[in-house]
Formats: sequence, structure tokens, C-alpha cells
Amino acid sequence: MDHESPTTSNEQTSKAVQRLMDQYTEIARLAGALAHEIKNPLSTIRLNMELLAEDLEEAQTPTQKRAQKRIEITHRECQRLQQLLDDFLNYAKVRHLDLKPVDLNTEIAEALDFFEPEAEEANVEIIRYLDPDLPSVMLDREAFRGALLNLILNAKQAMPDGGQLVARTNSSKGNVALYLIDTGCGMDDRTAAQMFDTFFSTKPGGSGLGLPTTAKIIEAHGGQIAVQSEVGRGTQFTVELPVPARLSQNRQATVEN
Repeated sequence: MDHESPTTSNEQTSKAVQRLMDQYTEIARLAGALAHEIKNPLSTIRLNMELLAEDLEEAQTPTQKRAQKRIEITHRECQRLQQLLDDFLNYAKVRHLDLKPVDLNTEIAEALDFFEPEAEEANVEIIRYLDPDLPSVMLDREAFRGALLNLILNAKQAMPDGGQLVARTNSSKGNVALYLIDTGCGMDDRTAAQMFDTFFSTKPGGSGLGLPTTAKIIEAHGGQIAVQSEVGRGTQFTVELPVPARLSQNRQATVEN
């Protein structure tokens, strides 16, 4: 019986992965083009609604007031569709990451510093337990910052009456981990299981694309994200990122020296 060599098997796997990537790229391109085609007439509709609203700004008759109300509703729905399309384009686009060695603690600290004024206004206390011995990871800083801020804002929205947001990091077995823990309203197991499904949202008017986009960015970095939650007690998002072997070896050599 003939057996495939490991090299042949790896080549076949690589080709299969490449075919899937090519298919995904083409689907993303078509979806993006369709979304752009929808945005153009939508912008025109929204502009005309604004002009009609100006014409009826001093509505007097009942008919004019009814028309004014309908224009306001149509304009509001156009804005909602515009936001949905923007979120979809951000989710669907193919990301070519510019990966560089980065101190994850620094990225987290900067994101939390940026968020702090908003946290104070919302009566959210930020607590940091950042491991000082954390090894560097390969990140596209801009893309990862967007994903991180989305998780932070998601935690804030889960605490409408204030609370605590804990950011903790550690490393083990070739990975670094970030834990974002809030003391918010939490969610049941069914909701938690759907958090990363596209178009699933528990927020009124939410697009349901924020967390799926965050998950895509983290997965593009070779990482993974998970959620644990309990109703009335809060939620923990866990982000794990791989430490490249070379960076890990360099760190070990530095420690030994």
C-alpha cells in the first residue's frame, strides 16, 4: 500500500487552505462591492430626506406635520442602515496585518488610559493586574487596538449603573492571556454561546457585528477569544495570543544571561 509522504500531505493541506483563502477573499470583495453599491443610493435618499425636513421645518397643517414625522423616521432608518453597512464593511474586509513585536501590557495600558475619562463619567473603576514579565507578542497595533477598545466599551455598556473593570495578564505554555472582567449584568449560557455569531445582538439597534469583528481580528493574529458569564455577576472575556518561538527563545536567553 502506498503512503503519502509528510511533505506531500503538507503541500495538499497548504493548497486547500490557499483555495479557501482565495474563495473567502473573493466573497469578501463581492460583499464589499455590494455594500458600496447600496451606500451610494442610501446617501442620496438620506440627503433628500434632510432637504425635505428643511422644507417642512415650520410645518403648520396636520398633513405637513404627519409628513414631517414620516421624514424623521425615514431619515433615522437611513442613518441606522448607514451604520450597519459601515460595520459590515469593517467585518467583511480582508485584513493584511502589519505584525511587529509589541509589549501587550503597553497596548492595554494605553487603551485603558484612553478610556479612563469615559469610565469616570460612567462610574466604572478600572483595576489593572498586568504581569511585568509578560513576553512580547506579534501585533498589528491599529487593528488590535480597535478590537481591544471594542471589548472595553462592551464591558462599560454591561455596567449602566457603574462597577469595576479588571484587566489582568499572564503567560503560560507559549501564550499570553488577557482577561477583561466586568461586574455588569452578565448573561445566560445561551446568550454567551451566541456572542460571536454575526448579526446577533442584545442591544437595541445593535448591528451584531462588533464582537464578531473583534474575534476575526484576534484570530487573524493567531489567537483566540472566549467568554464566560453569569447573570447578575458579570462577564469575563479571555484573549489568548501566541508568543512566537523566536521571541520566546530570545526572552529565555536574556533571562539566563
